[in-house]
Amino acid sequence: MNTPFNAYIGHLSSWMNRWLAPSGARSGAAGLESEFNRLALELFNLQCVHNPVYRDLCRARGVSPGSLDSWRDLPAVPAAAFKELPVTCLAANEVTTTFCSSGTTGQSPSRHFHSPFSLMAYEASFLPWFRRQALENWNNSTESIISDASKPLQWISLIPARAAAPSSSLAYMISTLLERFGGESSSTCGSIGGGGEWEVDARRLIDALDQAMVSDRPVMILGTAFNLVHLFDRLTEAGRRFQLPAGSRVMETGGYKGRSRTLIPAELADGIRSLLGIPFDGILTEYGMSELSSQAYARWPHPAGPGELAFPGWARPLVISPETGVEAAEGETGLLRIVDLANVASVLCLQTEDLVVRRKSGFQLLGRRPAAEARGCSLTSA
Repeated sequence: MNTPFNAYIGHLSSWMNRWLAPSGARSGAAGLESEFNRLALELFNLQCVHNPVYRDLCRARGVSPGSLDSWRDLPAVPAAAFKELPVTCLAANEVTTTFCSSGTTGQSPSRHFHSPFSLMAYEASFLPWFRRQALENWNNSTESIISDASKPLQWISLIPARAAAPSSSLAYMISTLLERFGGESSSTCGSIGGGGEWEVDARRLIDALDQAMVSDRPVMILGTAFNLVHLFDRLTEAGRRFQLPAGSRVMETGGYKGRSRTLIPAELADGIRSLLGIPFDGILTEYGMSELSSQAYARWPHPAGPGELAFPGWARPLVISPETGVEAAEGETGLLRIVDLANVASVLCLQTEDLVVRRKSGFQLLGRRPAAEARGCSLTSA
């Protein structure tokens, strides 16, 4: 993979920069939409040629490079295919990193193969969108949380470091975020247990929270839902509760996957409030998959769970009716399909088994389709 994909990445990077620019500096909405369509079809044509699995699927559906006019008509690859087949444009000698889904015990993991250039696209996607959702836009609303911009966040990760979990896309993402935004004072309190399970280092966690209290710095805690249950347990065992400084926040992602007891969202919010002193509007939910390169985020407008999840402009959700196979209307329920322009080396159009409600340009997650396997980065239903 060289010249054709390099040219595409250049086009994508330019478009991302224009989409991320302040609204007054952007080109017109119609122009951005037209260019998204052009980029999606450009990547589709490349993947149809260089990805044997996708090429075979497209042929079976009577679709070929140059035959489509709209990104909405892209053939979607079921997420389950990543468990069974090498869904990649990369030759074996080009693969330098393989992300595997965590999943529940006994499942075959999904595999997403990467090279240095596809990891560059991954970082170009998750870094600016996280920054906008978790940092830049945090106080641009009427929520009660107000942070002092003169006090930098104290970053605490409940996720193991990238070096300890090299096959986890989440560990890669969180470690990169800490390196880019967290600074030297950030703490990684996640570890790998003897059986390969993810654990929380209680002593390191409590030391980091105590340090934040002494310095009166707001805290950014990053973890999965089951990590947070482990956090609650470790604090309860130690007899500790915190009232963290104003502006503290939690980013939660993923489901429970049998790794802890399962909490409904209201119970999760109550644990965060009672043990950390962070109200429900200090919670940010991330929706991500090891098979994707982009993520969706939502703040919690009430203790019952997150609001409308939103992807960046270079990733588009479609809600597909499982009965008719056509796009659901606003407010209707269907299965989530995602077109991700940053998914350069695999496939840009992915069909999930997640049930969602279509909400404007975003979606509200309900849970997994009945009888579907729980995946590694799924969220619990509200």
